[in-house]
Amino acid sequence: MKQIKAFVHRNRVSDLIHALEAAGFQRLSLFDVKDLLRALSSREQQYSVELGDKVINEVQMELFCEDSEVAKAVEIFRQVGRTGHTDAGWIYVSTLKQSIPINDTP
Repeated sequence: MKQIKAFVHRNRVSDLIHALEAAGFQRLSLFDVKDLLRALSSREQQYSVELGDKVINEVQMELFCEDSEVAKAVEIFRQVGRTGHTDAGWIYVSTLKQSIPINDTP
């Protein structure tokens, strides 16, 4: 099993969710994060006093899938996550050692 983390601009999240769901992916989590990616517009960027730099609010999308589905998931992130800028985000793929369901029976 693999864990895919994709850091994407907020305006691509809705389309990515729909594309991943249409392709049958279900184990998806979303996290709001701050990043130093290039903003798509000045409205997207803000100054962070804590970091002492300009940042943008983006989304970390985390997807868990079988090894055989990684190429399909990565391609969806690459195609649908595009913004028209070189630095549209990043995708990381990690091996997951084990997954254990939480259920009612011990």
